[in-house]
Amino acid sequence: MHNHLKTIKLMFSENQIMRLSSWIYRIVRWGLGGVFIYSGATKLLAPQIFAVLIDAYGIVPEDLLMPVAVILPTLEVLAGVGLLFDIRGSLAMIAVLLMLFVAILGYGIRMGLDVDCGCFGPEEPEAEAFHGLRLALYRDMGMLAAVAFLYGWRRYRFVQPRKTIPLVEKGLKRVDQQIVDEY
Repeated sequence: MHNHLKTIKLMFSENQIMRLSSWIYRIVRWGLGGVFIYSGATKLLAPQIFAVLIDAYGIVPEDLLMPVAVILPTLEVLAGVGLLFDIRGSLAMIAVLLMLFVAILGYGIRMGLDVDCGCFGPEEPEAEAFHGLRLALYRDMGMLAAVAFLYGWRRYRFVQPRKTIPLVEKGLKRVDQQIVDEY
């Protein structure tokens, strides 16, 4: 194994390896963000149908079904957009959402529920083919592995996510300046 690393180092300069690893980080981050944006958006297009999918698990009180059916996918979209722009807190939100989804899928599997996971809204292919809670669980665990990779990459490359999106930050600075100018 050690010889393989030497061969890789001979083939590529350290700068090239850093650039490649930076692109891998971006691709994983953008892919995960895109999945969450798509997943949340499809659910927001049909919140009533998503509420029915949530109800099939039997863990949310009826009065809270619609609020959960709107808030949960909204969080998914916001976290996904935040991850696209590498905004602080977005990766943590995705990690929390994935842990919640894994727990719910595990509950569904343990209870023997024959339901659609609801992961990608009503048009999900696995909803038509078969009720695949296990497949959804494995997919979410894979995404958790991607989250772990992103955290590891940040830690070992000393990368700090942005505090805000640059456009928002510029807009806030303008608002602050207008307030100062008014007084």
